[in-house]
Amino acid sequence: MVQQSFAARSYRDDAVVLRTHKLGEADRIITLLTKHHGQIRAVAKGVRRTSSKFGARLEPFMVADLQLVSGKTLDIVTQAVAKGSYGGDIAADYGRYTVAAAMTETAEKLTDVDGEAGTAQYNLLVGALASLSRGDHAPGLILDSYLLRALATGGWAPSFTGCARCGRPGPHTAFSAPLGGMVCADCRPPGSPAPAAETVTLLVALLTGDWTTADGSDVPHRREAAGLVAAYLQWHLERVLKSLKHVERG
Repeated sequence: MVQQSFAARSYRDDAVVLRTHKLGEADRIITLLTKHHGQIRAVAKGVRRTSSKFGARLEPFMVADLQLVSGKTLDIVTQAVAKGSYGGDIAADYGRYTVAAAMTETAEKLTDVDGEAGTAQYNLLVGALASLSRGDHAPGLILDSYLLRALATGGWAPSFTGCARCGRPGPHTAFSAPLGGMVCADCRPPGSPAPAAETVTLLVALLTGDWTTADGSDVPHRREAAGLVAAYLQWHLERVLKSLKHVERG
């Protein structure tokens, strides 16, 4: 009877490790974003022992095929098969590491209440971590592209062409995070920043995945875009992203 109950509570899913923290002498609590079950918290027993068979597969930024058992408060990881070993390449470079930390913190915040977008957010995060580990683009560009797309997937798509408030066709010269992006002169709140036209072009490229344009952008415009993305992110999350302040911008 116990075995049947255990089997009935068992399930399998792909997951990316968002965060871990120690539990007791040998265990860890792991926050996971799964492909089909949204965000879950699970116990991985014995993973901090050197003899653990799957400890390295359950480090931050790793993607694994997991076997889990549902529990009353925390699920239990019983098996882990590596699918994307991105953690090593990311952790070896400080710039990549800080970007990955900001991405996983964002994913955790966006999926802690919204389970419906879990699969889309999972796919988006795994793709960004893979690109980051390969060094496809500058880490800061990968981060800002991920943040804009994650917010859009969560229902907060920014507008960089038409006015975010009234819809008047652009281009426009002012940006307002509370209103949802670029705004026309009539809708512009006092004190709104006026980013360079090249910065707005970069923001559009990052949101749409136009990497030719994004990779060809200049550093000042990347920095300005990063500031606007951070403001937009933190306005809609309604909280400060702790890991974002450690990201190096060059």
